[in-house]
Amino acid sequence: MEKLKVGIIGCGGIANGKHMPSIAKIPEAEMVAFCDIIVERAEAAAANYGTPDAKVYVDYRELLADPSIDVVHILTPNNLHAPMTVAALEAGKHVMCEKPMAITGAEAKAMVDAAKRTGKILTIGYQNRYRADVEYLYAACRNGELGEIYFAKAHAVRRAAVPTWGVFLDAEAQGGGPLIDIGTHSLDLTLWMMDNYQPKYVVGTTYRKLADNHDKCLANSLGPWDTNKFTVEDSAFGFIVMKNGATIFLESSWALNTLEIGEAKTTLCGTLGGADMHNGLRINSQKYGRHYIETPQLGASGVDFYSGEGTDPSEKEARTFYNAILKGDPLVVEPEQAMVVTQILEAIYKSAQTGQPVYFEE
Repeated sequence: MEKLKVGIIGCGGIANGKHMPSIAKIPEAEMVAFCDIIVERAEAAAANYGTPDAKVYVDYRELLADPSIDVVHILTPNNLHAPMTVAALEAGKHVMCEKPMAITGAEAKAMVDAAKRTGKILTIGYQNRYRADVEYLYAACRNGELGEIYFAKAHAVRRAAVPTWGVFLDAEAQGGGPLIDIGTHSLDLTLWMMDNYQPKYVVGTTYRKLADNHDKCLANSLGPWDTNKFTVEDSAFGFIVMKNGATIFLESSWALNTLEIGEAKTTLCGTLGGADMHNGLRINSQKYGRHYIETPQLGASGVDFYSGEGTDPSEKEARTFYNAILKGDPLVVEPEQAMVVTQILEAIYKSAQTGQPVYFEE
């Protein structure tokens, strides 16, 4: 069978750490083109993951002009996600775009519209949906074990782990700091568990209390940051009310004086039970007049050399995307869902800027 020809746009950390190793394990795909504004990065990626005749580009438009390319992975700074995705879809490519989908809701909608218009497949890189604990909890939620989920918390809190490489601290390139970087994962998981994508209004706050603190900078676990280049928030919080009355509290930080840390986690409270991920996955409810806590065994103890937790989430993400292309299998991350995540994040930033709630259209 002829293999799908794949182009990589953006050959930095997320490409090397997640996408290219995962694509390399897809027998039906081969990476034939690599693009990066730093040509040496594209050349290194081609040497490590490309076919013998793989091409290297600096201009992504030249890569998209190649009609033989079937699939594109867009792994660039956030402000480039929307224009590159729309261009790739209109060039006839299926697209995997890294999270967050876009900086603004309007950009995300343009991406969704382009996918519908072209008939090409678009998905977003929320690989945490494929974790063993998340898959278990999602099954419990869909089975109605928690009942109506009316209150939730989305957790994305680091005590002192500000990313100091790339453009993470650049407001123009990224559109924000921890909220759009890691808060997006926890919000995605929370909305997905609740199966609720209809926000009513949002109240948000953002802070830069530690970004300019030199002592905090030196204690950062990922190395000292440049206070002159730190142009985004160091923490952000959102209070989200959904149209059905459900409430979500979103907390995100790269630097916060707290010992309660954890990211890509959710806490859910429903009419029949609840769940959290504070110390592994715990599901709580009542039975026979007593409270109980369920801690599912996600590994396989007693079996040598086998954890039982299944395939790496990044590999499952890639496999799901390529199965959607090759077999018509359903996506796990629908672009319409990712669009709502972006809309809510944008509303939190807007509320923080104006000091007013942001209401969504009825």
